[in-house]
Amino acid sequence: MRTLDPLSALKVRLRQHLDVIYDGVLGADRLAALVPELIEVLRLEPVTRTPQQYRNLWDQSDAVLITYGDSLLREGEKPLKTLQDFLHTYVGHALSVVHVLPFYPYSSDDGFAVMDYSSVNQGLGDWDDISAIAQQHHLMADLVINHCSSRSLWFDNFLQGRDPGSDYFFTADPAEDLSAVVRPRTSPLLREVETPSGTQHVWCTFSHDQIDLDFRNPSVLLAMASVIRLYLDRGVRVFRLDAIAFLWKIAGTDCLNLPQTHEVVRLFRTLIEHAREDAIIITETNVPNRENLSYFGNGNEAHMVYNFSLPPLLLHTLLTGDGTALTRWMMGMPPAHNGTAFFNFIASHDGIGLRPAEGLLDDDQIQYLVDTVLSAGGEVSWRAAGGDARRPYELNIALWDALQGLGGEPDGHGFARFLCAHAIMFALEGVPALYIHSLLATPNDRERMENTGNARAINRHQWNFAELERRLADEDSDQARVVEELLRLLSIRRRQPAFHPNATQFTLHLGEGLLGFWRQSPDRRQSVFNISNISPQEQRLTLASINLICTERWYDLLSGANYDDARAELVLAPYQTLWISNRDG
Repeated sequence: MRTLDPLSALKVRLRQHLDVIYDGVLGADRLAALVPELIEVLRLEPVTRTPQQYRNLWDQSDAVLITYGDSLLREGEKPLKTLQDFLHTYVGHALSVVHVLPFYPYSSDDGFAVMDYSSVNQGLGDWDDISAIAQQHHLMADLVINHCSSRSLWFDNFLQGRDPGSDYFFTADPAEDLSAVVRPRTSPLLREVETPSGTQHVWCTFSHDQIDLDFRNPSVLLAMASVIRLYLDRGVRVFRLDAIAFLWKIAGTDCLNLPQTHEVVRLFRTLIEHAREDAIIITETNVPNRENLSYFGNGNEAHMVYNFSLPPLLLHTLLTGDGTALTRWMMGMPPAHNGTAFFNFIASHDGIGLRPAEGLLDDDQIQYLVDTVLSAGGEVSWRAAGGDARRPYELNIALWDALQGLGGEPDGHGFARFLCAHAIMFALEGVPALYIHSLLATPNDRERMENTGNARAINRHQWNFAELERRLADEDSDQARVVEELLRLLSIRRRQPAFHPNATQFTLHLGEGLLGFWRQSPDRRQSVFNISNISPQEQRLTLASINLICTERWYDLLSGANYDDARAELVLAPYQTLWISNRDG
């Protein structure tokens, strides 16, 4: 069998992807021409190698900081420069990846209604500021691929019948049966607009300011490929495919996770890994767990998937003291194969999604979370559920406030509960991601939420940097205490090979009030038993119950306590976590 040279092999792969995506949509001649066009746009020639498959591009030293470009504000300075100062002064290399949320000109949704993919929002800084961050950290950026702003040049051209853009947007006939379409919002799906060719109805999955792009048109695919090339040139290493699950639409279906959508992810994977072998794709799919995991494909789609079920399950666990649902989910999660990993988080710029908890928490458990969040000063966003029905879609609250007490009432265990949540997340299989407002123990910003009319803004505070520095200098402040402890946890974590994102994980059964799991390094030399008291009462643990090997020396990586007697009984304070290991990596 003849072995193809790398360029010929790439062309074959691209044609295979395109045949699946455009089956019945494009003719053979247009498909054939699209292959060299993609190669030219991404500047892939000459192709001298074939990317290595099933290779881990991460290890235990990797952790992600998620932040807006303007989460920190200093008078007289562009916010991206202030962010650089914060990273240099307070973060260093404790967090290896920095995800700067959409930094482009936008019209709404705090950046996710992109007006111009090729520019940096002048209010934040410029491309040099973005590149400066990329020189010190691995840079993660959003590819807002499903839609763009109604105020973008593309959409203005659509309304005027000009190019580029006259045929870039998805339209539908309101007479079609669109009742099966899955929506994350309750607003009308279609927006009526006037164009030179008459009245049209554009598709708006999220809002009428966010118009869905039509990837049935190969010109849209090429335009987005050029955006990818630009971001690579500016130092982006990690691509977050925003709202990717909604990309392809077919009337009469739910328009979610369609085969063409998965094939587009595979195509982008092929293009990006040929352009930069160490680049990573992460899919953002806020959908039930099984659907989310499907974006790993056969190791040929996303390198990482957001572990969307973790935030609601961990919140439920720590607010009820019942780890049954979280334990059951952990037991049922397939291990990520080499070349793939889970992207673990418990807070982000969005709310805590509840769709990923469907089938994992029952209606009463979800209602308890809703009631608790409302009592703690948070809000709840809703989604359409057919007809006039609606269901809770996400919880809008700062994680710091959500974990201050059971039932939404502070109980004095908030700090310990907050650290426990992160100690569990940091130890789980996968790469941990830390939202800046969790790192800074930021409380609810109800004023910002009320001023913007956006429930998500409650967890999108903008710190006055001078005030933040004062708080970080005060060792008794919530901000100083949390930053110190979370960075300490990460510094310990990064040394442990058992915390490699792909290291073995087994769930332990330790009885009510305790959550436990075991990690083992790829070379099997290090074991770490992760034991957390998930209740507000002391809990007792007999070391014999976790079967420590008696010939090894065991101690807690967090406190330094030695466990010379494998039969000893330990007492865990409320929300205390132990990382019991046979060695410090």
